[in-house]
Amino acid sequence: MKKVNIKKTRNQKPKDDQSLDAVLRPFSWNDYIGQKRIKKGLKIILEAANKRNEPFDHLLFYGQPGLGKTTLAHLIAAESKSNLRVVSGPSLSRIGDLAAILSNLEEKDILFIDEAHRVPRPVEELFYSAIDERKIHLTLGKGPSARAISLDLPYFTLICATTRVNLISPPLRSRFGAIFRFDYYEKQDIEAIVERSAKILGFEIASEAVSAIARASRFTPRLANRLLKRSRDFAEMRNLKIIDKEIVSETFKILEIDEMGLESYDRHLLKMIIEKFGGGPVGVNALTAALGEEKGVIEEVYEPYLIKIGFLQRTPIGRMATEETYKWLNIAR
Repeated sequence: MKKVNIKKTRNQKPKDDQSLDAVLRPFSWNDYIGQKRIKKGLKIILEAANKRNEPFDHLLFYGQPGLGKTTLAHLIAAESKSNLRVVSGPSLSRIGDLAAILSNLEEKDILFIDEAHRVPRPVEELFYSAIDERKIHLTLGKGPSARAISLDLPYFTLICATTRVNLISPPLRSRFGAIFRFDYYEKQDIEAIVERSAKILGFEIASEAVSAIARASRFTPRLANRLLKRSRDFAEMRNLKIIDKEIVSETFKILEIDEMGLESYDRHLLKMIIEKFGGGPVGVNALTAALGEEKGVIEEVYEPYLIKIGFLQRTPIGRMATEETYKWLNIAR
């Protein structure tokens, strides 16, 4: 389990992309751009709990990767002056793993579980009594010599983040005090994030470059920052202190990303639907066989953004390429 120190400074010198992501992360509530509806709801929950001088209720965040779920958990911890303990769902493979983490929590700690949908169901069930009674019930040993014990837990808050909320069991979902769905960002919010990140990186960025990165970011802050970092690499190689539209265009070309943010696999999927299946409709199983991809990858990685920008329609009889798709790929009907 990772215990996170919330007190970081913007003056930290990043050593690699991973630490750079932490530096670009907002450090205050006002720095967090976008998701206004969620911020408003959380502010009410946090202020009411603080007024009652008690821990706030358990929370569930869900939405596509890179939309700020983890970042918001860090800010909640900072806002409530609580310790944030971070755990990845796949690391909780046994009941003992979760029991050890819960039994080491301190008063008012926040336990943040990323990829919560990957917690095995028997392990997940340990949360029921932890949330309802602030106890965990364990069985030690096997057979006639087995004995049951109960461990008391301090007041704590559970925050779970997931990209697949349907895989979290209804009994656990019903125990969260609030459930928030993270939406794709507006273009103007992404532009503000890019400008802020460029300032932290110590680079000037032209307004045309900001707009180009925002448009290709798939409405996702994490991807916007990734494109900005790669554009910075090109600028540094040329000893430039400003990122302009030309630098961004060269970056996109190397990464095989077009101006709409479509990557090679996106274009391959769309061309497959058009050229092999006549534009659709085509069933997801047929696409799975044709692309050599798993069904879950197509539904969770490929489709959400393509549907969002109107390049793909998901109908009861299959997937269909839209008129906009033909125009963008320059394919005659």
